[in-house]
Amino acid sequence: MTYSVKEIYYTLQGEGAQTGRPAVFLRFAGCNLWTGLERDRATAVCQFCDTDFVGTDGPGGGKFATAAELAAAVADKWPGGGCPYVVCTGGEPLLQLDESALDALHGRGFEVGIETNGTQPALRGLDWVCVSPKAGAEVVLTHGNELKLIYPQPGAEPKRYEGLAFDHFFLQPMDDSAREANTLSAIAYCLAHPKWRLSLQTHKLIGIR
Repeated sequence: MTYSVKEIYYTLQGEGAQTGRPAVFLRFAGCNLWTGLERDRATAVCQFCDTDFVGTDGPGGGKFATAAELAAAVADKWPGGGCPYVVCTGGEPLLQLDESALDALHGRGFEVGIETNGTQPALRGLDWVCVSPKAGAEVVLTHGNELKLIYPQPGAEPKRYEGLAFDHFFLQPMDDSAREANTLSAIAYCLAHPKWRLSLQTHKLIGIR
């Protein structure tokens, strides 16, 4: 298959249990919960997304005809040394990430993580699975390493997910006009329900991608 990629870049993971870890971000184009176009936001399942995943025009982005080409582009961003790590994100990465791409990335020495909305089944062999549920979308991927819930979301209350089989449960304040209030609310919820931990978007706080 041809892989459509918005961008590929090297940074520090800013959220969740892997916060601070150097990683190559492989952002696939496209999502099943929103077109990414502002004219469609009001009718989308997910109406708060703050990520540009439309097209293939971002840094390092493009169309990749083979899994080997895709893995080579990812490997080109890693500076060498350490434990190579790639975060497959989007959009929704599981619309495109397949066994061929996973094998090619592993073949380049990468641990492979995904950040997914949980509406698609996961591939076997992934090294890290982060699910971020969205209100109005059925979660079919009910196990993994971390569940990271944007908070608050009417219809996606934390209690709906706390029985799922994840190692870590995070609340991440929604980054909108009420961010300060959302943060205080998330803090209060975590303190009252210690199964949950607070996740902050540290990349935004320190001014990196």
